[in-house]
Amino acid sequence: MRITVLGSAAGGGFPQWNCNCRNCAGLRAGTLKAKARTQSSIFIRPDAGAHSGADGVLFNASPDLLAQIRANAHLQPGRGLRDSAIAGVVLMDGQIDHVTGLFMLRERSRPAPERPGGRAPDPLPLWCTDAVAEDLTHGNPVLRVLTHYCGTTHHAISLDGAPFSVPGAEGIQFKALPLDSKAAPYSPHRDSGEPGDNIGITAIDTASGRRLFYAPGLGAVTPAVFDAMASADVVMVDGTFWTDDEMITTGVGPQRARAIGHLPQSGPGGMLEVLARLPATTRKLLIHINNTNPILDEDSAPRAELARAGVEVCEDGMQITL
Repeated sequence: MRITVLGSAAGGGFPQWNCNCRNCAGLRAGTLKAKARTQSSIFIRPDAGAHSGADGVLFNASPDLLAQIRANAHLQPGRGLRDSAIAGVVLMDGQIDHVTGLFMLRERSRPAPERPGGRAPDPLPLWCTDAVAEDLTHGNPVLRVLTHYCGTTHHAISLDGAPFSVPGAEGIQFKALPLDSKAAPYSPHRDSGEPGDNIGITAIDTASGRRLFYAPGLGAVTPAVFDAMASADVVMVDGTFWTDDEMITTGVGPQRARAIGHLPQSGPGGMLEVLARLPATTRKLLIHINNTNPILDEDSAPRAELARAGVEVCEDGMQITL
């Protein structure tokens, strides 16, 4: 299977539109060695050699989705008057920076046989947990709004590890795992989480057996989560903050990383300690990187620490083949 990192930043992207922190200001001024990034999303498709012409699965639909499609031609294959390689969408949570792009897919359509040359609404195949579907029906009624356009076909993601597949992306199997993180701020269970508010996904190439574990929002690594990470060939996990007090020390907010559902990379029990326990053959990447995180500065000491630990920082457009 082939994995494309469409976007690698946390909410707001990098540079964030209204932020003048050291990173954002430095990137704009050209004084910081760093790359701009859009808001996090990945696209997984079968390997073209084994499944020629196969479509793929979009994981999260960020507000930057249209720019991400333009930057990645394989998402717009042009086989017909209106076309897309997006066979379906899987949501990892209900956060606004992961669902707003669903509005950009509202024009999805298919040929209408009853009207030669015409088009008919084609509901967007959407996989998410029941908890996320509830939040996107009431707290942030994205799904209700889409009923006035293409509509959606909701496929509930099981939390018991039962595998599922997405028609059109044959050759890849997916398994979900509930995560300890935070529901979206508009969710009624923001402060009293429910299983399914956030998930991690293991994507398995059924021909080779090779695995990706993807978890852009991860507040704590439970034994089940660590087992999923340890059994994967590639791990792509939460890289939001370098330190637990990063928002406080940079002056952009009063909350700690763990309080809003993100395990920091550094410090006791941080993501780097977890990643160090994985097999030496595991490829380790950080995604969903906040604009304040010093690892965005390619000349920074934290970035050098990551390099010594064999941990990569995701960039927009990165391609991984498993």
